[in-house]
Amino acid sequence: MKKIVYCLLFFFGMQWSVNAQSGSYSEIYDTLKSNDSLLFDRGFNHCEIQYFKQFIAEDFEFYHDKAGTIESKAAFIKVMQNGICNPDNTTKSRRELVGKLEVFPLYNNGKLYGALQKGIHKFYETTNTIEVEGSIAKFSHLWILEQDTWYLKRVISYDHQ
Repeated sequence: MKKIVYCLLFFFGMQWSVNAQSGSYSEIYDTLKSNDSLLFDRGFNHCEIQYFKQFIAEDFEFYHDKAGTIESKAAFIKVMQNGICNPDNTTKSRRELVGKLEVFPLYNNGKLYGALQKGIHKFYETTNTIEVEGSIAKFSHLWILEQDTWYLKRVISYDHQ
């Protein structure tokens, strides 16, 4: 029994020391929550494409359980510009976060290199000033930290209801 307790203490002690070396969980959470807000509130909801350009990695991949895949940053931006952000489109979309985001830091030999961000979001569609509820879905975002900047590298959007 003592061996189990020592192993648990060692494991959790290592986790705490790794977090202390690489920035705290709350800093990572706050940063990625802010990035999520900029990408979706400004980028998606208000079609301010510069936020996609700023936060999305060049080798971005998007996996959607209903619409298939998008395999680059350029392709994603093009889909947004020609779709919901097209000025001629009479229907506008809005995304709203449901509940709290979950963030799981990723380390390589004690060095922070990324984080997995999970949550649930709901979509709304507005046509002729009338907004209706759209789908609700789960998402997982893989963020990678490169030279002190976070980039969204992979998105999985699934369980659309």
